[in-house]
Amino acid sequence: MPLTLASAREAHSRPVYLVTDEKMEESGAGESARAWARANGFAGREGELLSIPGNDGALAGVFFGLGKAPAPLALGRLARLLPEGAWHFATAPEDPDLAALALLLGSYAFTRYGKKPTRDVRFAAPDGADVEAAVRLAEGVFLARDLINTPANDMGPDALEEAVRRLGQAFNAQVSAVRGDELLANNFPMIHAVGRAAEQAPRLIDLQWGQEDAPKVTLVGKGVCFDTGGLDIKPASGMLLMKKDMGGAANVLGLARIIMAARLPIRLRVLIPAVENAISGNAFRPSDILTSRKGLTIEIGNTDAEGRLVLADALALGDEEAPQIMIDMATLTGAARVALGPDLPPFYTHDEALAAALNGAGEAVADPMWRMPLWRPYAEKLNSRVADLNNVTSDGFAGSVTAALFLERFVEKAKSWAHFDIYGWNPNEKPAAPVGGEAQAIRAIERALRERFG
Repeated sequence: MPLTLASAREAHSRPVYLVTDEKMEESGAGESARAWARANGFAGREGELLSIPGNDGALAGVFFGLGKAPAPLALGRLARLLPEGAWHFATAPEDPDLAALALLLGSYAFTRYGKKPTRDVRFAAPDGADVEAAVRLAEGVFLARDLINTPANDMGPDALEEAVRRLGQAFNAQVSAVRGDELLANNFPMIHAVGRAAEQAPRLIDLQWGQEDAPKVTLVGKGVCFDTGGLDIKPASGMLLMKKDMGGAANVLGLARIIMAARLPIRLRVLIPAVENAISGNAFRPSDILTSRKGLTIEIGNTDAEGRLVLADALALGDEEAPQIMIDMATLTGAARVALGPDLPPFYTHDEALAAALNGAGEAVADPMWRMPLWRPYAEKLNSRVADLNNVTSDGFAGSVTAALFLERFVEKAKSWAHFDIYGWNPNEKPAAPVGGEAQAIRAIERALRERFG
């Protein structure tokens, strides 16, 4: 971990006084320190840090501002602002668990491609915080961030499969993969069609963990390692962030890591269709008609709507064993970003109990999401004159909703199903996250699963 979170306070640890909206007297700092803050114009504005000198001129502690309405993970900024050394909270955070998690998440840095300066920051966890849980959650988030941040030259289908195998080995899970033309022999025709034009073979990666008689939970993650758009090619500006188009796969792997580390009593299965949507002489074409694993025929209205195609085959496989819960995650539509922006991923489900559990968990762990409707009348927008379905609509309206309705056609036997249309990226720095790849909704999903099965 970039920041060390300790269960006990070190002998020479320095205090962090938290100040909310100029309420200095509630920080617990002495009068001389508060006078120093007033003299320096410190008002407790969000993210504001003020060093407190000691009698010998050395650093004696800091004030940290939370603003008028503190964000749940606001304390993550401390991980990047504090000088080296040992620290502790002199003011008790409102939520000890979120405070501990925020410190860890805020310390993240992607260091694979260059040496970054390292600092020795050690922080005593606030009283009542579950340190092991905070570390477990942070490690899952960091895995997702690292995978998304890695560019496609080092994170193609081969490397994504290797990442799954490393994770499986760490937790004694079984991992297998069906690659290349084996996909046709094993009835994954749409995964094959989308990925066959790339240099690295398309594949379906399958991780399984836990007791076979435990409740089945299946996670499906879109693993499009780079998306040119295919023959319906994206403009250059549209490709700049397409290394993150495997963000669904990264997120379900981060979630799987948390689940396995927590040893939840479930039978976990993770399915990742890993492809690159490339351009070559054998690329699939607009107006092609593909037959899916489920047997439904799909007319290709646009080759840039490839994610739902590979997910459909993977969902059909997962559905065959009728899991208790099946959840898919995908960086699927720009329409979701238009509707809710980059920070609030929509999710879709018919299961009212599951929706309530996810919403409640999201609020509890500061991992926001928003339920969107599977609006049945829009399903007809996916009609085709020559096939069972088209992979896009003709009018472009309600793109995230219609994508979810498309995926729903491939889920019948699962007791509960939820689809997450995530962005997987922070376009702006946040207190607990830098610009770059992001894990979205996985902490909330883990919380909901733990409440149901743990």
